[in-house]
Amino acid sequence: MPSEAPSSSKQSGPGAARQRGRSGGAASRAAFDDFRVYLSSADALLGLSLLGVAAGAVTGAVIVAFRLLTEWSLVLAGVMPNAERFEALSWEWRLGLPIAGGLAIGLLFRMFAVGARQVGPVHVMAQLASQGGRLPWRNAVLQFFGGAISIVSGHSVGREGPVIHVGAASASLLGQWMRLPNNSIRTLVACGVAGAIAASFNTPIAGVVFAMEVVMLEYTLLGFAPVILSAVAATSLSWLAYGPDPAFAVPGLQRVSLLELPWVALLGAVVGCMAAAYVAGVREVDERFRHLPLVLRTTLAGAFCGLCALVAPEIMGLGYDTVQLTLIGGIGLGALALIAAMKLVATIACGGLGLPGGLIGPMIVMGATAGGALGIVGHAIVPDASASPAFYAALGMVAMMGASLQAPLAALMAILELTANPNTMLPGMVAVITAFLVARVAFRQDPMFVSILRSRGMDFRFDPIAQALERTGVGAVMSRRYAVVARDADAAALDRARVGRPDWLVVVDGEAVVGVLAAGALGLQAEDEAGPAADPGAQAAPMALPGKLPAFATVAMHATLREARAALDDRRAEAVLVCGGAARRKQVYGVIGRQDIDSGARNGF
Repeated sequence: MPSEAPSSSKQSGPGAARQRGRSGGAASRAAFDDFRVYLSSADALLGLSLLGVAAGAVTGAVIVAFRLLTEWSLVLAGVMPNAERFEALSWEWRLGLPIAGGLAIGLLFRMFAVGARQVGPVHVMAQLASQGGRLPWRNAVLQFFGGAISIVSGHSVGREGPVIHVGAASASLLGQWMRLPNNSIRTLVACGVAGAIAASFNTPIAGVVFAMEVVMLEYTLLGFAPVILSAVAATSLSWLAYGPDPAFAVPGLQRVSLLELPWVALLGAVVGCMAAAYVAGVREVDERFRHLPLVLRTTLAGAFCGLCALVAPEIMGLGYDTVQLTLIGGIGLGALALIAAMKLVATIACGGLGLPGGLIGPMIVMGATAGGALGIVGHAIVPDASASPAFYAALGMVAMMGASLQAPLAALMAILELTANPNTMLPGMVAVITAFLVARVAFRQDPMFVSILRSRGMDFRFDPIAQALERTGVGAVMSRRYAVVARDADAAALDRARVGRPDWLVVVDGEAVVGVLAAGALGLQAEDEAGPAADPGAQAAPMALPGKLPAFATVAMHATLREARAALDDRRAEAVLVCGGAARRKQVYGVIGRQDIDSGARNGF
């Protein structure tokens, strides 16, 4: 911990705070403290890349465990031959299983405090906006088991929502365990999200783009390296457990002719309307029924899902088997239209009433069935069309995802990796952008998760300055050149404190810090008190601390510059004290002035 003597450097990296003569555990702790300070910098690329690999490995292991739990529970119980065969169940099971699952989820969640019940990508984004990405472990545990129950019960939900939360929390908890600064934990959250999507779909590129485009809402060149490495590590573990095959076996797809592009655009418009209805429906149900008791809401969601399953059993569970059948042309026009409509209303009920499943997987089912239906209609109108209905099903998948999440680039990367066919890119761009424009411009819908956040009174947006400040920790810019002086220090004591030319004076009363002021301002104050001397040889007024010390703010060592600026604004101060706890003499790490934060923002761009 810094002593009263000012240290020798303003900024520090690895090795700056290490003291000679330390041995054993003390030297290791000092080296790790230096590593944390190094990670506070916005360009700590090597350290973040190493952490990205570790986060990807942890995330991949957790995702594999989640998949094994959801895929084998009913099989081992003897209820179904495989995890996707809900259609083989009797009508009693199709109605009763979702209701029982909803009731079980409600009772489980009621055992936890209200704060621990917040789960899913919305919770991840809210924690990024307000807590620097520090995700609690209780919410992650509840998401893991609650999401598994929801999927096993046949609710119309996806796997991606739970794995995004669990993956992000796994990476965040790794950073919290290592006591890393918040800017590094924020990057680790992106690593966890990318690893979760990559391991779930076997789409590492789409996982990276999804993390940056949907959750982080920003692209940074330095942020890509650790996120990419995390996706690679998580996908590698998924390969060990499930092999390298993608989530769907897509048949060979012919190149679409230019004459079919208007029909592709029409597909995009129809899917864009469906995406707008999906986003608006989930938000509206969430707003209208949020006041109901939790157990009642989850049970109602299960009952509504079960009723829809009586009409179209394909809407139960993840629905990946339905997508696979659609891609090989195994479902007729009427069934496709019915499944798309029932999946839409069932998922709105499940998502809006608070079941802890994902909202992304159903987008794929809705888009594939709607696209397949439009493909069949198109072939009936133009029998000689080169593109098969399966091609339109693939286009519908990515159009629905791109419009609902308003992440066109992530959707295009997904279709490229899922089909392994570059012929899908041109028509995919037409379908995705058309659907995106219809949902965004015609219906003025926000992205799914942002829409839910705003309906709950939160706004997940950062201006460019705030984003730059989020990328830098306080340790990267804080000054360690400070001297500690007593509140009643006389002129001689102040002269001694200024011998080392500190940037700041930390004023204490006993052990408590009572003030922070720039060391240069002390000399200026003495000159002001002396006034304009008529005699050039007149003696200057003795140096003294001001009677009223300026206000200062405090932040923890793991804080970002955005948090430091917010603390300054709240206190209307010009300096913030970086400390390891309370504002105590032996807890001080450094001092940051408002001008240092402005400089850090420029360096973060």
